Amino acid sequence: MDTILVVNAGSSSVKFQIFAVEGEGALRRQVKGQMDGIGSRPRLRASGGTGDPLADRAYPIEAAADVPAAMAVAGAWLRDELNINPIAVGHRVVHGGPDYARPVLIDHAVVTRLERYISLAPLHQPHNLAPIRTLLSNFPTLPQVACFDTAFHRDHDALADHYAIPHQLHAEGVRRYGFHGLSYEYIAKRLPQVAPDIADGRMIVAHLGSGASMCAMKSGKSVESTMGFTALDGLAMGTRPGQLDPGVVLYLIAEKGMSASNVQNFLYRDCGLKGLSGVSNDMRELETSEDPRAAFAIDYFVYRIGLNAGMLAAALQGIDGFVFTAGIGENSVSIRARIAEKLAWLGVTLDPAENARHATRISRSDSRIPVYVVPTDEELMIAQHTLALIMNRQSPNQKRERVS
Repeated sequence: MDTILVVNAGSSSVKFQIFAVEGEGALRRQVKGQMDGIGSRPRLRASGGTGDPLADRAYPIEAAADVPAAMAVAGAWLRDELNINPIAVGHRVVHGGPDYARPVLIDHAVVTRLERYISLAPLHQPHNLAPIRTLLSNFPTLPQVACFDTAFHRDHDALADHYAIPHQLHAEGVRRYGFHGLSYEYIAKRLPQVAPDIADGRMIVAHLGSGASMCAMKSGKSVESTMGFTALDGLAMGTRPGQLDPGVVLYLIAEKGMSASNVQNFLYRDCGLKGLSGVSNDMRELETSEDPRAAFAIDYFVYRIGLNAGMLAAALQGIDGFVFTAGIGENSVSIRARIAEKLAWLGVTLDPAENARHATRISRSDSRIPVYVVPTDEELMIAQHTLALIMNRQSPNQKRERVS
């Protein structure tokens, strides 16, 4: 059976999924797993498509000292024990810059171009590229596809795309990109099934997780996003500050004597919920904490989401629906309830019972604006893009090469 491997690599973990290709291009999730604790306490965990456990194994540090080594461990397990040899690999790549507005087949030239955007996504881009390089080196004939978190937002109107800076900088790529695009694209494709009456209308989608953003959609297309040039902008996140006066950065450099690299590390790792609370970057821990700073961090998170909802509603000139997705959005009853209170002026009336049971629609039947909870599936989007790209580049009778 033909399969697609989807890879999402971080600094200390590699998440992977296997999708079986079935009739007429349909995809079925077959394996879901990850290698975490890379370089410290490596562990392979995996389950089948229905959640049945397949593996839970610890390894010595030297067996998975870095991402390429971890990829080798996971790849050997897939080949040797599950007899899986994918026909292609799809990768999540956070930043496509001005060059890439859609998924692309990867070669060395593409990797070189994507390396230019490492400074724009330092927590993600270098780790996204590491397994790509490994597979290019070890399996040069295996098709690889890069799927970008920025691509969904690339059709923004010029007014939404520009900063008020000289045009030359915009031409060089300093512009508002937006992120979490694979998640928003999946939600846009799901809405006709979930909410057919308003799927072509004006929607605000809140992707709330450790990374958080919001997107204004009209007819399933991105109109505006809370994130901009980098994934630091917009909402407060687990460790990132969200919207910040550029003067704060100047202050850190001029008055606190911080170098550019120190500022970068500070903004990406020490701010957001972690910085506000001094307790944790994990919303679950903050919700159970008795520390008043944890409560303040939650208040701030909810407050900024309410403010940004107003901005996105203005961009759309009104809204027809609101969607929660991602880890916090899909799982936190209390956060959804508190955000809904902030949206009452827009016409949102929550149904507490439906919210408590994590229903698909959590607003009351008489709510002027319906509110939905739609689990996202970025990995499925990547698999779909990957399959479409490799099928389109080959004639119907051409035999596809496999990993040997």
